[in-house]
Amino acid sequence: MTTVNVSTAGKTTVVQDTETNVVSVITAGPQGPSAGIEVDATAKIDKSVVYYDSSAGTFKADTVWTTSTLTDGGNF
Repeated sequence: MTTVNVSTAGKTTVVQDTETNVVSVITAGPQGPSAGIEVDATAKIDKSVVYYDSSAGTFKADTVWTTSTLTDGGNF
């Protein structure tokens, strides 16, 4: 039987399968960024457009901007 000792401040797990003599070394990587931008869509309606509301500090999809309000009067 082979003995394997690995120490890296608790960040590495070593698993040995003694029947097949395979040693697996698993190291958890750093956590990545969040899953992208978060959008407040609690008030969404049909054809809502996602926009950034600086006063709220979030992206929103609601009745303020829709595909209809973007084209009314040509005010883009």
